[in-house]
Amino acid sequence: MIITMASISLDGFMEGPDHDISWHQVDNTMHEYFNVELARMSRFIDGRRNHETMLEAWPHTDDHPEWPKPMHDFGRIWREMPKIVYSRTLDETAEWNTVVKREIDPDELRALPGDSMVGGAQLVGSFFELDLIDEVRLYVNPVALGSGTPFFKQPKALALGSTRAFDNGVVELIYGRP
Repeated sequence: MIITMASISLDGFMEGPDHDISWHQVDNTMHEYFNVELARMSRFIDGRRNHETMLEAWPHTDDHPEWPKPMHDFGRIWREMPKIVYSRTLDETAEWNTVVKREIDPDELRALPGDSMVGGAQLVGSFFELDLIDEVRLYVNPVALGSGTPFFKQPKALALGSTRAFDNGVVELIYGRP
């Protein structure tokens, strides 16, 4: 199964202007929850920009003893998880258990064993266009942005599977195929 997770605003943006995500409300409780969910994945699939954002922090959690334990736990999960990065510009690398691919091959992706977590605004949009997303996990933050990067670029019918409210005001909505 191919799953995507995204923090979004009430008005459906995953990033504010200039790629701002400072409004994402991820406290320790949510981070612990994400860690449990993400540790069950078989791989992470990202676009280049999302992968480069991850590279800024997660390989280096040991350098930050002041960071909370859930962040250190995620750093370990991220470092150990096999990763596929789709990029037309990034050089091939095996750094941090990563393979770089140039083109999306839907048949290859559908044949992968286990669950895959896909991230990155442009890549998720491409996966939607290719009908590769099996499950959407949205984390709706109690903020309206008015502009930014929308999560959905075109209409998409989904079936609500479950909901969960976190104490910080974020609501998880899990959708599957209709």
